[in-house]
Amino acid sequence: MPPLGSYSQEKGLYFALEVLTAAHQHVICSKVYLTQQGESACRDFLDLAETHSRRLQRALQYEREQRTHLEETIEQLAKQHNSLERAWREAPTHASSTPSVPPTSQGSERVNKEDASDEDEDTEYFDAMEDSPAFITVTASESTQHRRSQSNLSGASGCQASDWNQDDHMSPSCNDVSGKELLPRRQRRTYIPDKPNYSLNLWSIMKNCIGKELSKIPMPVNFNEPLSMLQRLTEDLEYHELLDKAARCESSLEQMCLVAAFSVSSYSTTVHRTAKPFNPLLGETYELDRLEEFGYRSLCEQVSHHPPAAAHHVISQRGWTLWQEITIASKFRGKYLSIMPLGAIHLQFHSSGNHYVWRKVTSTVHNIIVGKLWIDQSGDIEIVNNRTKETCQLKFSPYSYFSRDVPRKVTGVVADSGGQAHYILSGTWDDKMESAKIIQSSRGGSGSEGKQKTVYQTLSPKLLWKKYPLPENAENMYHFSALALTLNEPEDGVALTDSRLRPDQRLMEEGRWDEANSEKQRLEEKQRAARRRRDAEATDALDEGRDYEGYQSLWFHQRRDPVTGETNFVYKGGYWESKEREDWSMCPDIF
Repeated sequence: MPPLGSYSQEKGLYFALEVLTAAHQHVICSKVYLTQQGESACRDFLDLAETHSRRLQRALQYEREQRTHLEETIEQLAKQHNSLERAWREAPTHASSTPSVPPTSQGSERVNKEDASDEDEDTEYFDAMEDSPAFITVTASESTQHRRSQSNLSGASGCQASDWNQDDHMSPSCNDVSGKELLPRRQRRTYIPDKPNYSLNLWSIMKNCIGKELSKIPMPVNFNEPLSMLQRLTEDLEYHELLDKAARCESSLEQMCLVAAFSVSSYSTTVHRTAKPFNPLLGETYELDRLEEFGYRSLCEQVSHHPPAAAHHVISQRGWTLWQEITIASKFRGKYLSIMPLGAIHLQFHSSGNHYVWRKVTSTVHNIIVGKLWIDQSGDIEIVNNRTKETCQLKFSPYSYFSRDVPRKVTGVVADSGGQAHYILSGTWDDKMESAKIIQSSRGGSGSEGKQKTVYQTLSPKLLWKKYPLPENAENMYHFSALALTLNEPEDGVALTDSRLRPDQRLMEEGRWDEANSEKQRLEEKQRAARRRRDAEATDALDEGRDYEGYQSLWFHQRRDPVTGETNFVYKGGYWESKEREDWSMCPDIF
């Protein structure tokens, strides 16, 4: 029999062990319970957060819609206020200028009322252009036109009323298209992959800049659209049929109207295109061969990198040739960016020899720092026919919040070599342009700025150009037009330097933006290395006393223009012959 003390100790140990076991089981149960409670609390919190998030998103969307509605209301009120003020200022003038009618002259009263109704009901007024002779346009009614033609009244153009066709301002030769339009022989693509919904944040830019020199920091493709500047320059040809029609005109003044409409149409694709095109690499080219479909061939080449300059040449079997060299200058002015294309555009018609020259206006990108980006075009274009000395003055009115005019307004006057006006042009650069033939002019009263205005009486305006509607789903395809969708479509037989073969641009079009950024950085570093080699070769040649030619463009060379007196790049030939031979051995390796 064990001692009593030993038995008590053993019993105490068993008791302590049971207590510890129970405590351990309690801890385990508590842990399981707390885990379950924690998971339940997390689920409740997530559900509550999602509910509140949806509620806040709905509230935010409502506030945005209210803000947009308020902005539109304020803009409408401002325009109405401006219109009422202008109407109030002009009311006394109209009252004082109303002719008094003698009570005994019933015949005269009928004539005056008839004339007044003709001018009041069928008259359109246009504001005078700034920095140019001020004018007012009055559209004559049919009865007025008939009376003037019966009385052989001559207009400001110095010709009889019977000299033009009142049913159509353009001569039949301009409108004759029989047997000259070719049907497209190839089905072009009508869509590209949708633009990825990548938000542009600071980190997306900075992650590509870490550890790099400032001069070597690449701009991400997030700011770009999948086209190069050479392809954007080629987009000027979207309304090439205007030039085909102009080539058939017998009247140089009618031809001038169509050339002016063509110069305006090149801006129609920019209204929604706020992304920048890819900067072409030195020696990069782009061809657009539409010879079988539309009768023309176009070639662009990047001929200089600092400053960036591109040369462009187009020849058409339908009677015209166009060439230009464009250098882009830009200035950042805080809230907006001004883009100023430098260089002249030349257009020559083969049959008449008419040679037109003009320059582009300034493009302004607003809300660079804060807000939604939008683009405006402003400035003046002077188109000169260097053979006949006829001119067209176009004015692109800048957007004004308080203006009563339609946004993006363009007005113009076509005049002969003596300065006599023959046509009034009006419209907007994002929609359409119209022309109205002048039949009479007179000096009117002084305007609000004290300048004497010329009153032009015209025939009813005729449509010169109308913008094509954008393709379906264009808002998800960078707002590309039907032509723009085809510009980067792969084609066989193009030069090894063609923009279609540029890898970073192709990756961006496919939606692989991270890979596009890496490839863009590789191409830019390769271009910098080539420039360093040329600089080293120039230094060695200088040390050895040899002449060094420097970089020479492949398809264009510099010549002095006999019309403008400027030295610019013009096409020297050979490209299309090389394409026929399928020989691109002379092309540099830039990709």
